[in-house]
Amino acid sequence: MTAQTDITGNQRRNTAEFTIGGYRIQRLRDYGIHDLFGIPGDYILSFYSELEKSPINVVGCTREDCAGFAADAYARINGMGAVCVTYCVGGLSVSNSIAGAYAEKSPVVVISGSPGMSERKGDALLHHMVRDFRTQIDVFEKFTIAGADLSDPLTAFSEIDRVLDACDRFKRPVYIELPRDMVHVVPPVAHGYSRQVHENNDAATAEAISETCTRLSTAKKPVILAGVEVHRFGLQDQLLELAEACNIPISTTMLGKSVVSECHPLFIGLYEGAIGNEEVTRFVEDSDLVLMLGTFLSDINLGVYTAKLDPDRCVYATSEELRISHHYYHHVELKQFIEGLIAADLKSTTREIPASLKLDHEQNARHVSDGQQPLRTSRMMAVLNQRLDAESIVVADVGDALFAATELTIHDRGEFLSPAYYTSMGFSIPAALGAATVCPKHRVVVIVGDGAFQMTGQELSTLIAKGHAPVIILLDNHGYGTERYLQAGQWKYNEINPWNYCDLLKAYGGGVGHLVLTEGEFEQALDLAWNDRSQTHMIHAKLLENDASRTLKKLAARMGEQVG
Repeated sequence: MTAQTDITGNQRRNTAEFTIGGYRIQRLRDYGIHDLFGIPGDYILSFYSELEKSPINVVGCTREDCAGFAADAYARINGMGAVCVTYCVGGLSVSNSIAGAYAEKSPVVVISGSPGMSERKGDALLHHMVRDFRTQIDVFEKFTIAGADLSDPLTAFSEIDRVLDACDRFKRPVYIELPRDMVHVVPPVAHGYSRQVHENNDAATAEAISETCTRLSTAKKPVILAGVEVHRFGLQDQLLELAEACNIPISTTMLGKSVVSECHPLFIGLYEGAIGNEEVTRFVEDSDLVLMLGTFLSDINLGVYTAKLDPDRCVYATSEELRISHHYYHHVELKQFIEGLIAADLKSTTREIPASLKLDHEQNARHVSDGQQPLRTSRMMAVLNQRLDAESIVVADVGDALFAATELTIHDRGEFLSPAYYTSMGFSIPAALGAATVCPKHRVVVIVGDGAFQMTGQELSTLIAKGHAPVIILLDNHGYGTERYLQAGQWKYNEINPWNYCDLLKAYGGGVGHLVLTEGEFEQALDLAWNDRSQTHMIHAKLLENDASRTLKKLAARMGEQVG
């Protein structure tokens, strides 16, 4: 689902009773933000007090970067999320999470406290300060789409409006800094909210639609390559309407996995260049017209640039750029472009999807575990696949947790969350907190490697404390397995200290742990976890030595040449 602002046009609202802190809270609620993640600190305590008195649910996390990952996942599902931290020690700690949100277009509002204006006199060396009072603002300017320092009461309300509007429009993080002595200030002027008008170039849009329609009318083998922006901008229904009206097969990128139901009859699988399914790759690259809608052209998405997509046969449309072959169109909104193609009433194509690319709905049910076989990641995914449904949210960390999870089938509007472009380890456990917070009735399944878990796994304690019941599948290969494949040799730096992961649940205050070494033990533990929605289950899966998914092996063969 995507959050919608309650204020959709120019309106006057009675702001006389609003403090700066109170107005910011109200505007977060206007954009559908009902939960907020973070850690308090003295520069933000006044605002935290206002939050606690408000309808917004504040979820305290164990670390700021975890709070950022949680807010990121929340934003991906809800349409916008928020994280609130203290000055510098909090803000700089959350910066990696927000950089990832920027890279992958996740609209997160970063709220930070800062020293009061009355404190900034002379050469005061205040705690948490680095270099000068603008250091944190300057840092966040590099990976947010807009920012504001609410140090002037006369402009504070309009600055809040401007920044939140940018977050909503561009689906990227924004930054708001509030000096602690400004929280309770009531601006001495009336404020009229005026939503910024974004001009779509109608002439350019019409011409781009006309050229695309001309190409579609002559195409014998078209395909849609759908990307993550289809999800970010809530265009799933429009994408399916276009595909169904024209009978165009659909593939998605790794980052765009789950933008459409993978059970849809037009879905052919993930396109990953040479590292993906060979039949999918051949089908996409043999197409005489590729509609790339909302797709990021990143190295992972394109199989470490092994993709062979001829620009002469591509229509590349995102929220920021529209290119048809070598023709560029400016100021064309992605939504208007797709809806224009639908309105053009194009004729249906006759391209057939090979039977080998059509999802066999009985395939999952036919998988039979070999009870005594040691654990292999891909076979574990086949067992898990039997249980996923439209209510499942899969959260995959990076490395083979991600590559193996691409083998899963996402149903209907089920979610698949992973930092498949920025690839920051440690995303999954705190992201599960964000997902469970926004969708408490859905089943959250986490696939995480032992290396990633050791980075941020303590956020599992917050999941347990809040009464959530995720299923955690921890892939234990005693270290950084992806890096082992990227660089030949037995390097000690890829080894990590082995933990008794299931025992951690005692410290976290709840949940059930399962140590499994065989396929039979894994299937039994998964059954127990699936049938118990009352508590967290962690399945500690010790993998067969040197096991890796097919995708990882292919990726490593490509990237290994560059690692050296």
